[in-house]
Amino acid sequence: MFSKSKLLSVLLAIVLVISLAGCSKQAAAPDDKKAWTPQKQVTLLAVAGAGGGLDMVARTMAKIFDQKKIVTQPLLVENKPGGGQVTGTVAFATQDGKNDHKLMIASTPFILNYIKKDGNSPIGPEQVYPVALLQEDYGVIAVRADSKYKTLKELYDAAKADPASVQFCGGGAPGTWDHLNSVLIARKAGVDIKGMKYNTYDGGGEALTALLGGNADALTSDVSSIKQYVQAGRVRVLGVSSAARIAEDEVMKDIPTYKEQGFDVVTTNWRGIFAGKDIPEPAKKYWADKVAELCNTQEWKDELKKQGVIYTFKDAKGFYDHIKAEQAMYTEIYKEMGMAK
Repeated sequence: MFSKSKLLSVLLAIVLVISLAGCSKQAAAPDDKKAWTPQKQVTLLAVAGAGGGLDMVARTMAKIFDQKKIVTQPLLVENKPGGGQVTGTVAFATQDGKNDHKLMIASTPFILNYIKKDGNSPIGPEQVYPVALLQEDYGVIAVRADSKYKTLKELYDAAKADPASVQFCGGGAPGTWDHLNSVLIARKAGVDIKGMKYNTYDGGGEALTALLGGNADALTSDVSSIKQYVQAGRVRVLGVSSAARIAEDEVMKDIPTYKEQGFDVVTTNWRGIFAGKDIPEPAKKYWADKVAELCNTQEWKDELKKQGVIYTFKDAKGFYDHIKAEQAMYTEIYKEMGMAK
């Protein structure tokens, strides 16, 4: 028989072994949570056609992720245009909600199509995971280099006299940000908004082609999408939606703002990155950390400056709050236009 002292020693040893085993498991858990990394090719989905702002963001991110070795797996940029971002966002939210190797690049029209009456999108900020706000872009109204319109006033005076005589175009459906960029000025100019002519295309690239091909009189777009064509002398920008002229940009510095031309409008088009709503928490953290790391690189900041867009990084919570605030603001505007759900 064991003595009492030997029995006590055995019991204490057993308790110690069990305790150490428990501690080992507890210690392993945080490491397991930090262990997620991509194991195969990562897809960056731009929910618009090639050549526009979203496509540019996706390709710039892929390049810097790779060059700086922030993400070590191969990166593929996929374009899924259609319906002013509706086709791509719906496909992503419904088919890739658990796909932790796919991210979506979208912009302001994503939320606009969710809140407007004919937006046809059931997907809002609650159906995806907002990873980060990446940048904001100023709006522009542009015409062909040989256009008869030399100022915003000339363009909108013509639209006021006969709304059907001026054909606007943009890379988003009616009521999306491209459209609103032109409508916000029209409201201030006294133009009949409901009578305005606006043609929609799948992305800024297609809309620009329509302008250059003579199928539209004016393009509503943004600085990053139009800048290279201004440099090439193919288009003229009549106005920019910034609060002041973009003095630091050699290409855009002399373009007058909407406001200084008598239209009290200042607006931006944000672009952000989203993950599937139901991907694991460790994957959400991984992408949040990696996107933040990318946005903090000098290469990213230099690229934004070159494109003429605003460096505006916000993390997941800040981005979600930003979207919700805009959702409330644009809902009120749609009520005025008779376009609210």
